[in-house]
Amino acid sequence: MKIISLLTVTLFLAMAAPAQPPMAPPAQPPMAPPGQPGFQQRLQAIISKQDAPPAVAAKEPVNYLIRVDWKEPKGDPKFLEVLTTEGNFMLDTIQKTSVKINNSEIPVTLKFNGTLNPMNDEKARLQLFLGRTVPYVTGSYGGGLGPSASYSQMSVGLQSTFIVTFGKTLVIQNDENGEISVLVKRLKD
Repeated sequence: MKIISLLTVTLFLAMAAPAQPPMAPPAQPPMAPPGQPGFQQRLQAIISKQDAPPAVAAKEPVNYLIRVDWKEPKGDPKFLEVLTTEGNFMLDTIQKTSVKINNSEIPVTLKFNGTLNPMNDEKARLQLFLGRTVPYVTGSYGGGLGPSASYSQMSVGLQSTFIVTFGKTLVIQNDENGEISVLVKRLKD
């Protein structure tokens, strides 16, 4: 009985062994010992790989001035300027103008954000959102002190992506509601 069990285990191992991948270390070229030809060249190649400069030299950071001008049909021209470097920027602020609801002045907020990606020393890709929240009346009701109104706010604006040339004004929106232009300047030391 022991012989049959031993033969069964041996037969099983003989069948399972070919299914296993060989366990060999990865092949590496032989290294010549110190003093032999080729050793100094291989050692120098290893050292030079470690001391090699990076493939791409880092760019010097630059500041950019982004100016947006807008003209409304019944209002004074307005503008805003943001100083940034390449990448994302965001500005949330309150405009001077407000809307009067229930004898209260409701502020209008202004939002300006986007991403500036310079392509070279002359041009950049500018993705931006320029918008504001505008309060509006949603209903009215009579109260003890007189009529009142409820209001909500709506976000309106322009979102777009375009190529700008540094130092040149670009009109990005123009209709009966007004005109919006953008100017990006690359500031040098």
